[in-house]
Amino acid sequence: MKKLILLLLISASFTISVFAQQDEMAVKATINQMFQGMRNADSTAVISAFAPGAIMQTIIQSKEGKTSVRQNAVAGFASSIGKLAKGAADEQIVFETIKIDGDLAIAWTPYRFIFNGNFSHCGVNTFTLVKLDGVWKINYIIDTRRKENCN
Repeated sequence: MKKLILLLLISASFTISVFAQQDEMAVKATINQMFQGMRNADSTAVISAFAPGAIMQTIIQSKEGKTSVRQNAVAGFASSIGKLAKGAADEQIVFETIKIDGDLAIAWTPYRFIFNGNFSHCGVNTFTLVKLDGVWKINYIIDTRRKENCN
């Protein structure tokens, strides 16, 4: 009896782990879809990675050192990407942290942004994703931007 219970616990643990790995891969795929859309200047691919009503924000500092938050419309962002030449915008990210609880996920991704083949800036993106009808969608992005300490 003890062996059966132990076997069931191990089986359940393995099953939960497999589903967690699948969700993590799907979260990464959604984020990568947006960045691949950027590289391909494909506004449709970019916008399809987002949930309806998604929010995009950037933390910026003025020349005087004052911090503020600027909001961008997802549709406007996608439209501007669609006007670029293919390969002009290349955001190179590293998936540092992903956390998932049910239909909610967050991702922390340090990045380097290359524009027209030249380094532009670096920073960190934080994504909040939600699983809608079984598909992960980006619901919120906020990022930092800087030109120094970009190792």
